[in-house]
Amino acid sequence: MELRQLRYFVAVVEEANFTRAAARLHLAQPGVSAQIRQLERELGHRLLDRSGREVTPTEVGRALLPYARAALAAVEGARRTAEEFTGLLRGQVTLGLVSGAAIHEFDVVSVLADFHDAHPQVEISLTEDSSERMLAALRGGELDMALLGVGAEEPPPGICLHIMIDEPLVAVMAPDDPLLVPADRTDVPLAELAERPLISLPRGTGVRGVLDRACAEAGFRPRIAFEAAAPEVLVRLAARGLGVAVLPGLSDAEAAASGLRSLEITEPRSRGRIALAWRTDGPPTPAARALLDRLREKLTPAASTGAA
Repeated sequence: MELRQLRYFVAVVEEANFTRAAARLHLAQPGVSAQIRQLERELGHRLLDRSGREVTPTEVGRALLPYARAALAAVEGARRTAEEFTGLLRGQVTLGLVSGAAIHEFDVVSVLADFHDAHPQVEISLTEDSSERMLAALRGGELDMALLGVGAEEPPPGICLHIMIDEPLVAVMAPDDPLLVPADRTDVPLAELAERPLISLPRGTGVRGVLDRACAEAGFRPRIAFEAAAPEVLVRLAARGLGVAVLPGLSDAEAAASGLRSLEITEPRSRGRIALAWRTDGPPTPAARALLDRLREKLTPAASTGAA
């Protein structure tokens, strides 16, 4: 029995087709078929049922499949460990990014570019999505790490967090808004926004989760007039007088640059937080661990929390 035979067997099972498996392996289809037939002869059992439109594993094949995958994973782990000791990183790293995480004081693009320059053999896959979906993808192993919005104070089960941004939620509005009376006002109780059209990040983002929970605590359901994934769009909508935008940590100077005013939301005070998240059992590969370490170095301000 050879490792390549196990690799071919797993590929055929996953593709349910010899031709597609051969294309995935960059091999000729007859060669793949011949190696699997040889594996079947050596084991003394037929592993694949070729009688239908799709190739399916036999009962013996289904029993063998987890062992074949474990053997291939063990070999891959040994190879990656050896490369780690020689300083050569290879492989693929998947990173999730929530809209707005690449702004403020953290330049995600530059960090990724510098990491790629240092480790050109590592392929980085970057995807943008809502915080809720990325959290599910982390748990399911589809992402190695993610920059996402965090609503609760405690990290979700099985997830470690490294806080990147932790800022108060503010209400942003046009300078003639009645909420700005008296003129020296610096905050606004959340209840005063109950009847106002609000401009917010969409459901599934950390900030929106914080807003919805705070409104529920205050006894009302927010009137969301507009949703947008990019904070810059929220600011532009507020500047046109279409509602009050709810954002994390927009300073008076930043608001004034867009012709707006900002008031910190109180009663309850709420915070918008963006964190680097990964599973508590750690990134699965040396490349992923190296990128995680590089990202953690660049996060400011930062604090780490974990889940058992």
